Amino acid sequence: MLKSHIFMMREKNRVEQNLVEFLTKTLDDLKAKDILAIDVKGKSSITDTMILATGTSSRHLASTADRLMSEAKQAGIEVFGDEGKAVADWIVVDFGQAIVHLLQEDSREMYQLEKLWA
Repeated sequence: MLKSHIFMMREKNRVEQNLVEFLTKTLDDLKAKDILAIDVKGKSSITDTMILATGTSSRHLASTADRLMSEAKQAGIEVFGDEGKAVADWIVVDFGQAIVHLLQEDSREMYQLEKLWA
């Protein structure tokens, strides 16, 4: 029983790592800047990893969010929801084990999420 539990934990960690790698690589391909993945296990009850990225404009943020969700779905990754595209200075996309925060530079400086979760 213990060996199967350990295997399941390792498998979960591998899947989560693959998700984070997929999301950060896709964000980089979409020209997001200052991409940072923060492990929030034990700090957050809603996710294991927060990924922060900066966009160059509201249009860039909205298109990055749309493309990120589209490419994730094509890869078989479930998208649980998104918020903020109407205003597009801070867009959140929920992938379950990872939540992506896309912010314009001034919003990222103002909210300083790195300090909150680090």
